[in-house]
Amino acid sequence: MDLEFSDEYRAFQQDVRGFLDENLPEDIREKVTRGLRLERDDYVRWQNILSAKGWLVPGWPVEHGGTGWSAVERYIFDEENGRAGAPNVVPFGTRFVGPVIYTYGSEAQKNYYLPRILNNDDWWCQGYSEPGAGSDLASLQTRAVRDGDRYIVNGTKTWTTMAQWANMMFCLVRTSNEGKKQEGISFLLVDMNQPGVDVKPIMTIDGGQEINMVHMTDVEVPISDLVGEENMGWTYAKFLLQHERTGTAGIGNSKAQVQRLKKIAAQEKSGGIYLIDDPDFRRQVAELEIDLQALEYTDLRYLMQTVAGKPPGAESSLLKLRGTEIQQRISELLMQAVGYYAIPFVPEALEYGWNEDPIGPEGAAPLAPAYFNRRKTTIYGGTNEIQRNIIAKMVLGL
Repeated sequence: MDLEFSDEYRAFQQDVRGFLDENLPEDIREKVTRGLRLERDDYVRWQNILSAKGWLVPGWPVEHGGTGWSAVERYIFDEENGRAGAPNVVPFGTRFVGPVIYTYGSEAQKNYYLPRILNNDDWWCQGYSEPGAGSDLASLQTRAVRDGDRYIVNGTKTWTTMAQWANMMFCLVRTSNEGKKQEGISFLLVDMNQPGVDVKPIMTIDGGQEINMVHMTDVEVPISDLVGEENMGWTYAKFLLQHERTGTAGIGNSKAQVQRLKKIAAQEKSGGIYLIDDPDFRRQVAELEIDLQALEYTDLRYLMQTVAGKPPGAESSLLKLRGTEIQQRISELLMQAVGYYAIPFVPEALEYGWNEDPIGPEGAAPLAPAYFNRRKTTIYGGTNEIQRNIIAKMVLGL
């Protein structure tokens, strides 16, 4: 694949780079590049800047606020964001529920919710997994019972990322027990700011609260917040998961982390020894870069298909599978590069403004919690074992 940019694309690249240099807040850039903890305000500030520029949802149709960029321009935009140290746009509204609404939602839902996503008026979370329904999502038991012009919802969702900040949740619920279990699921938009919604934190090994348990007791959802048809939610859920799995490749960020890895490995160790000169370590880095480049080309091919109007298909499982494995390999090599300095876990080192003397090479202190947090990447969005099954069945025809 020829990735040599034309003069037009190089000019676009310079425009994006200049915009990021001038508008990405320095404290947010530092948090991202150093692996520090981001707060809700950090995401909102950056997304408001992108929204004001018209660049928040480049993948949306132009009539709903998208940019109309070509596949190459979207590739360049993602690449430059990773290089600049910009945070990922929170995907739940922009990349997950937004496309579901403009594809399957009513005109009233499009007119109300899409502008609120663009303006960052709503913070969304995803109500899919349950304590007894993770990879086997069709076994979910959260029930929605029709009561006049509303549904009454009861059940529990788990692993709900950023629910502690959310005011809205798109939620899969069971509305029928007839037929196959996939046929009785509906897709609801749930207001989190009402009685009966209880968010309980699940503390991760790095001390963070990015995931939660959400209990719903007699929660009311108006019929107008049913997306599409009742009992057709499985179709919408599969559509959304394909978008989710495409986005988890994280190529721009992975490329930036590889550069960070090389920088740390090039720092002098005792006796004038540089880790980057170790043949075995160099081989591992080279293999990583080859795999990352192959993933990048694959991602660009699928991106070109989506820009041409073809929705992401089962092939998106390839991106999720390889992208998350590469993210884990990078975190492992980073730990190897700093050696025993990666052992101490200093929670305060994840906070912006912490100014104690660094432990080991620059950026070593947050590596341990980042390493452990990366263990989950091959599980969320459908485990990688599930992705292999999808590829075998839908792509290879096995």
